[in-house]
Amino acid sequence: MALSANGVTIECIQGDITRQDDVDAVVNAANAELMSGGGVAGAIHRAAGSALAEECKPLAPIKPGEAVITGAHNMPNQYVIHVLGPVYGVDEPAATLLASCYREALDLAESKGLRSIAFPAISTGAFGYPMDHAADVASRTVLAKSAELESVELIRWVLFSEEDREVHQRIFDLMFNA
Repeated sequence: MALSANGVTIECIQGDITRQDDVDAVVNAANAELMSGGGVAGAIHRAAGSALAEECKPLAPIKPGEAVITGAHNMPNQYVIHVLGPVYGVDEPAATLLASCYREALDLAESKGLRSIAFPAISTGAFGYPMDHAADVASRTVLAKSAELESVELIRWVLFSEEDREVHQRIFDLMFNA
């Protein structure tokens, strides 16, 4: 079910972030070195091909809360926006750093005049951020940021499991319908 805030459509779907051919940019839950790894970063690097790693080398390292943008190479999108989410319980203040990932990614999308962007659940895999807390930070951040967006019209969360999608949808529904 799609939600709307300040003219921006927000969606939560279950799926594969590397197969979002109708969005301009996908967000990579990256590591500091912007290299392939497990989870989202591994999937994006595999889908994009080796040219992505080459483009990332001079941009690394990044710090928690930061974002950088590259081409999408062999993926169906124009761009990949790489963010380094916080490691839960290590990088503090975790909520502030996680919110910064979403804000910086949206700022980069705006700077390129992009109309659509797809996010994974940043920091919830190997970085250990609890899914419900991460969804709360994401929804609050995007709701606040939506009033500033001029080019971005669609923000989609692409969640790996149906359970993760349901958590996001429930929290987003509460936030956006409050």
